[in-house]
Amino acid sequence: MKSQGTLIAAFAFALVVAIFAVINVSSVEVNFLFAKTSTPLILVILVSTLLGGLSVGLFGMFKIFKLQRTIKTLEKRAAGLEAAAEPFEASFAATSFAGGKASVSDNEAEADNTASASSTTDEVK
Repeated sequence: MKSQGTLIAAFAFALVVAIFAVINVSSVEVNFLFAKTSTPLILVILVSTLLGGLSVGLFGMFKIFKLQRTIKTLEKRAAGLEAAAEPFEASFAATSFAGGKASVSDNEAEADNTASASSTTDEVK
């Protein structure tokens, strides 16, 4: 959805620039550092717009490549940290309280069975 909005905005901007360029068809003198030339204003507007769009696109691509490289570096680092954490997780799982609680529950179940067995023997007497 965001890319559609961007595309529509780009087309609207291109239409405005094209209309602005067609209205300004007079010849103007352009002074480069090394030469002077007389060109139609429509060409100056269109070339300036294209060069501006290309420079913004190149900066955007550079930023995207930089972010992708950062993502790859961080993913490798995360994978290394996960591999290093596996032995600690295994040792923690072996000594965790969950194992102790299971044995306590087993002991409670045995105590309940013993208590119920003793109550049945008391009833028999």
